[in-house]
Amino acid sequence: MAIAIDFGTSNTVVTRINKVTGETEIIKLANIAQNNLKIPPLIPSLVYVNDAEKEDITIGQKVRDKGLDINNNFRYFRNFKRGIGTEIQGFLPELDNKNINFENIGEWFLTGILKELKETPDSLILTVPVDSFENYRHWLTGICEKWNINQIKIIDEPTAAALGYGTENDNLLLVVDFGGGTIDFSLVELNLGKSKKTQGFILKWGEKLLGENSNQKIKLAKVIAKTGTNLGGCDLDNWILDYFHNNQGIVKSSLTTRLAERLKIQLSTQKNAQEVFFNDRTLETYDLKLNRTEFEQILTANLFFDKLDQLIENVLQQAKRRGVDTVNIDQVLLVGGSGQIPAVQTWLQKYFSPKKIKKDQPFSAIAIGALKLEEGLQVKDFLYHSYGIRYWNRRQKRHDWHTIIPSGQPYPMTNPIELTLGASVENQPSIELIIGELGEQNTSTEVYFDGDRLITRNVTQGEKKVQPLNDNEGGKTIARLNPLGIPGSDRIKVLFMVDEQRALKITVEDLLTNEILLNNVIVASLS
Repeated sequence: MAIAIDFGTSNTVVTRINKVTGETEIIKLANIAQNNLKIPPLIPSLVYVNDAEKEDITIGQKVRDKGLDINNNFRYFRNFKRGIGTEIQGFLPELDNKNINFENIGEWFLTGILKELKETPDSLILTVPVDSFENYRHWLTGICEKWNINQIKIIDEPTAAALGYGTENDNLLLVVDFGGGTIDFSLVELNLGKSKKTQGFILKWGEKLLGENSNQKIKLAKVIAKTGTNLGGCDLDNWILDYFHNNQGIVKSSLTTRLAERLKIQLSTQKNAQEVFFNDRTLETYDLKLNRTEFEQILTANLFFDKLDQLIENVLQQAKRRGVDTVNIDQVLLVGGSGQIPAVQTWLQKYFSPKKIKKDQPFSAIAIGALKLEEGLQVKDFLYHSYGIRYWNRRQKRHDWHTIIPSGQPYPMTNPIELTLGASVENQPSIELIIGELGEQNTSTEVYFDGDRLITRNVTQGEKKVQPLNDNEGGKTIARLNPLGIPGSDRIKVLFMVDEQRALKITVEDLLTNEILLNNVIVASLS
């Protein structure tokens, strides 16, 4: 059995290929999924920790059914995906004599979903946000290794959505994936063609992938442009709650956050929304009302549409540099619950005709499209982030980063990038090189707590957002010099390569002794 999991900030979807019909279908895990006939059986991405030492948890809809999401309880976790792989500013609890982090919660949640399946899958495909850094992918890889599953693969969420929505007649698809935690744009070209070897599978174990070393006719998904940021539906929930807090003095809590979310969801289908709550034990009472005009004013006040403009201009400029004009885009595909907001759809019509915008598979397209990898589909992609090395900027008197491999670099690379380095002091015993994954310049994302709410905030600053890849004992030393180094001449040559599995590898040669000190060693595996 092959399954795909679209692990979302707000909701998670699990799909499989039906053994009898051969069709892709959403798996209804009745014990943890919502029972709502209007939408697919989504699994709320919620965790309640009953006993941390025993890893005894309650997940999904069962958390809501038991009322565990109402009170401000530090055993209750929502939006935890946003905290995985980030530096959290704020309080994280100790539960049952065990320090808890979001990586623990995420692992327990995904493992809990697998336990709900009646059989262990032979193959698993997981989806990841476009803007995810190596830390998140490394965490995902680590927990995958613990599962008794023969083959595991990873694909970007919007690319998977294009495959789930795509038709034979619409070859150039712009996916706008607006979920609970992120918004991602991805321009994907779908073609039919022959290939001798599949490419673009980011992660694999076990037997050879379907389609390797074959000449079968397969579909090719080529990523033309992509961009994304930590802006999602839970941010909109927080803005709505802030509005009521500032104007009506409503307390910020897990309960009122949930009420704000319900108002937002109502406004996707109606012009006026109301949420009434009364607790007969505590006499806690709320009566919250919001209309679409007020909601759009909240969005405007938080520069929401300005941020969307920046993102879409970014991806359209990338596309233009690759010879693709806006008029060439066949369809625009809206994915994610937040994409159902009328104001978002109206904003998108500034750039595209309403006839081109499709919105009928907001929750299922990603998980369904991910399973296309089981059909021998080929994904040709490029690096979203740049790689660089840290150096001392004498003019600024601080460390800075020099780009070695730029974003947009196709992989696997056919030719390595070469760098030569020399000793900086007399009798230098070794050469260190810190390699980093470089994000967008001038902005960074802070993740912090406001009460029990997990908040992300984009902060403008003059430096690049960087994730060091080898800044640890032993990891940054790439060459031990024998004889000792002296300044004035090149001493080592470093070759940088990215392979078909998105692993950054280096080869280091001592130019004095002609000895290969490191041979094709992985510095960071982005899968």
